[in-house]
Amino acid sequence: MSVILNLIWFVLGGFVSGCAWLLAALLLGITIIGLPWSMAAARIGLFTFFPFGQKVVDRETVTGHGDLGTGSAGCLLNIIWFVLGGWYVALVHLIIGALLCLPIITIPFALQHFKLAGIAMAPVGKTVIPI
Repeated sequence: MSVILNLIWFVLGGFVSGCAWLLAALLLGITIIGLPWSMAAARIGLFTFFPFGQKVVDRETVTGHGDLGTGSAGCLLNIIWFVLGGWYVALVHLIIGALLCLPIITIPFALQHFKLAGIAMAPVGKTVIPI
């Protein structure tokens, strides 16, 4: 079932959304200042292509130990991300998700946008794992 939903998602906007996130990752990677967030944006971009059957969790939960992105530096990077644009991207995903809740048939796609809104607010220190 997740394969079918991923294909529909990919054709009806997942490809464009994923490419936009990867473009943002590339632009962040070009600048020295945006480099800490470029991997997080790339992770979101790859997740956006096929979100069904995957979930976003804290990296420390998966690896069993902390690292630079899961500690206080990661918290600071997430705060800066949120203030400078993460809230805006999350708001867009929330609005799209709310609109997709109106027709019953598109509720699974709305839930994916809510998942993307969550990771868009604080992406540093997160990882994507299969369900």
